[in-house]
Amino acid sequence: MTALEEALDDALDRCPVVAIIRARTTEHVPVVLDVLSAAGITAVEIALTTPGALDAIAAARSAPRGLVIGAGTVLDAGQARAAVAAGAAYLVTPAVVPEAMGVGVPVVCGALTPTEMLAAARAGAALVKVFPIAAAGGVDYLRAVRAPLPHLPLVPTGGVAVEDSAAYLKAGARAVGIGAPLLGDAADGGDPDALAERAAALVKAVTRG
Repeated sequence: MTALEEALDDALDRCPVVAIIRARTTEHVPVVLDVLSAAGITAVEIALTTPGALDAIAAARSAPRGLVIGAGTVLDAGQARAAVAAGAAYLVTPAVVPEAMGVGVPVVCGALTPTEMLAAARAGAALVKVFPIAAAGGVDYLRAVRAPLPHLPLVPTGGVAVEDSAAYLKAGARAVGIGAPLLGDAADGGDPDALAERAAALVKAVTRG
């Protein structure tokens, strides 16, 4: 295991959540990162669909908050290399993107079917993002695919609600990925206090016991 893989693994041991920031601009990203860190969240993904995402990743890496910062929605090798150059500690893809592998950082590779999950793992993914989990059947679907694939470290993402997060972990998820249900409109200038309340509730749910 590389140092970056160990860092991501340790972050998810402390709090098994990947918080996903996707916004219209990066103006409010520093505030969001401060709130998430204060709540105890340790891993954050900044989606490349956010204008200025690479600059936000670089800025976040230069002002550490105890967070492991990754780049999300990575679709090809060029984006993967650019994100690593900006300082991303890991990459997240929405589907199986083999060309995002092998750039020196762990990859959380998106997949939906058991075939795709196995392909992601065989391509070298550190974690397999099961996306979109809610549309596929939620906790029941995760439980069903883990029956034949119990060795895969799965991160259900896409429609995971704060109140459902613990159920996914009990069903065997390595972590959960949560975007809008956690962030709300905070990344676009919404109430940071409301975000703090949701983040605190999420951390309590996923770290209980």
